[in-house]
Amino acid sequence: MKTVCGIDLGTQSCKVVIYDGEKKAILARSQTPVDLIAENDGTREQKAEWYDSALKTCFDKLDAELKKTIAAIGVSGHQHSLVPLDQDGKPLYNVKLWCDTTTAPECTELTKAASSNLARDGLTTMSFDKGEAALIAETGLPMRPGYTAPKIQWLKNHKPEIFSRLRHILLPHDYLNFLLTGQYTAEAGDASGTALFDVRKRTWAENVCALIDPSIIDFLPRIVEPGCPAGYVSTWAAELYGIPEGAIVASGGGDNMMGAIGTGAVKDGFLTMSLGTSGTLFGFSSVPVIDPKGDLASFCSSSGGWLPLLCTMNCTVASEEFRGLFGLDVKVFDALAAESPIGAGGVVVLPFFNGERTPNLPNGRASLNGLTAANFTRENIARASLESAIFGMRIGMEGFNELGFEAKEIRLIGGGAKSKLWQIIAANIMNLPIRVPSNEEAAAMGGAIQALWTLEKEKSKGKTIVEVCEEYITMEGKSVMPDPSAVSAYDKAYADYSKYVNALKGLYK
Repeated sequence: MKTVCGIDLGTQSCKVVIYDGEKKAILARSQTPVDLIAENDGTREQKAEWYDSALKTCFDKLDAELKKTIAAIGVSGHQHSLVPLDQDGKPLYNVKLWCDTTTAPECTELTKAASSNLARDGLTTMSFDKGEAALIAETGLPMRPGYTAPKIQWLKNHKPEIFSRLRHILLPHDYLNFLLTGQYTAEAGDASGTALFDVRKRTWAENVCALIDPSIIDFLPRIVEPGCPAGYVSTWAAELYGIPEGAIVASGGGDNMMGAIGTGAVKDGFLTMSLGTSGTLFGFSSVPVIDPKGDLASFCSSSGGWLPLLCTMNCTVASEEFRGLFGLDVKVFDALAAESPIGAGGVVVLPFFNGERTPNLPNGRASLNGLTAANFTRENIARASLESAIFGMRIGMEGFNELGFEAKEIRLIGGGAKSKLWQIIAANIMNLPIRVPSNEEAAAMGGAIQALWTLEKEKSKGKTIVEVCEEYITMEGKSVMPDPSAVSAYDKAYADYSKYVNALKGLYK
């Protein structure tokens, strides 16, 4: 028997699954938590050593004989986070995470530098806007606190001695690939989220790297093509994890890119919406989709093609915070929300507990709005917190529509996808059918599917990623369809939500 392994390094935990392609079943899974360093100034960090430990713990939990059947591995990891290594591959500093907002000043610094050094002739916009336009022209992305580039600039500004010893720049999934193979590699999907990568040409953008330091381009890993191995399990990794030496390690990708593969969003028209701590909405495109406003991230996919994406930093956060405040479990909280009408009686939650990325409000704060003596109920607050997560996604849906992306269906994943009420809310706010994949572990499953694809390409079977996904990915039950009357009611509720965002965002710039 031959199996494949999918690994998902999330912000909160590391998961490993072993998948049997012949039986089309996950044979084993393991999970271990990963700690978080959080400070009031917006610092959100982890230690690379925690990733080492988490990966070993996950493999140690799996049956030794079953591990020996692994023929290929695919790794997913949370995007953008900076893993800085020295010349020997040893971590130099904490891993600054995607949700860290302390790099807002570095975004301004790099954008102004782009205005001076990269801006094309003929631009008549203000200096900062000119810098954003220049960056989008070079890479497809503006500078945002979540991306990797400003984290590198932060290291240079705040830890110059450490920066002087920097020799390798990796993302979390790249780092796990490094632990498995000893090779420094990247791939276009995850690399495109660094803001140092030209998404049109699928190469590192040397001119943007030079805004930080001319040496940066030399510290970036080589790019592996989709469906090709990043390397093979080393002798050291085989002994440490109890897996076969020489097993294929696929290129891997960011968690959103792997989530796209794990939900079958590998062809035009299909969107995946992830309801987790952060919220993401992304879809495959066979051509680059560049948002001139920078609200949609113009990423590449990890399967070939492109993956335009919206990310909000506060998705299930509001419901979790209010649920904790009320002392309720998930089912009771959902039942409360279901008793409130569409629009929550006029109660509107702005869920910016962690600042926000879309809209770009790194200093954002959460708030309850529209309260009166008549509507101030737990039911309305519960409903408004659930609705706020999807209202944030609708910003991205409008961006997709403006850029000509014709959406047919949304595949819903993440912890929030388990909520039947959230499924209905999503269908009506987005006005699209909702499907939920049978397998809950979309990113880990995406890693396993990519590993299968890479394994089959190595055997010269030549299947496309679309064919592989259609063969191995299934959906639960029937689609949740939008209801026209509910869609109309949510159009009004979304207008109210937008009104409060526009009125308050000036406080958080």
